[in-house]
Amino acid sequence: MNRNNVSLDALERTLESFRTDPAAARRPNRVEGTWDLEPGRPQFQARVKFEGGEVVLEADQPTWQGCSGSRPGPMLYCLYGMACCYAATFATVAASLGVELKGLRVAAESDVDFAAVFRLHEAPIVEGVRLSVYVESDAPRERLEEVRELATRRCPGVYCATHAIPVRTELHSG
Repeated sequence: MNRNNVSLDALERTLESFRTDPAAARRPNRVEGTWDLEPGRPQFQARVKFEGGEVVLEADQPTWQGCSGSRPGPMLYCLYGMACCYAATFATVAASLGVELKGLRVAAESDVDFAAVFRLHEAPIVEGVRLSVYVESDAPRERLEEVRELATRRCPGVYCATHAIPVRTELHSG
């Protein structure tokens, strides 16, 4: 059965496999990219592999940061990831609760204080992310609020933004 473009049968098989083998629920993610030193070209690119294939993603900083502004910057990719992850979680939660969606849009936005990036003051660089969820459904408002609350608690992107996650850097040279 498919609801909201989510295969409930596949989801149930996945959940059962996780119940049987909890270690199967841990899935690694990796992106490795290269900084392009050639002026005028997108600064960063990565070949991203996934279950159905691979794509090349490119990023660039805006012109006011001394770059070409030819591609989305890293923060736009962060917001894209947050919006996409939240939408997927919302649609999946809704499907699993029997809530049929007729439409779903998610907007993610934040304000970046580049004065802090350039060490002109010590304020937070980013103070928060705002997610706006636009839903079309015949479900009652209370049911949609339940889906929103569960999606907010279960979304990996929201979790990353709201919990301190250790980041370790390692330098390899040569």
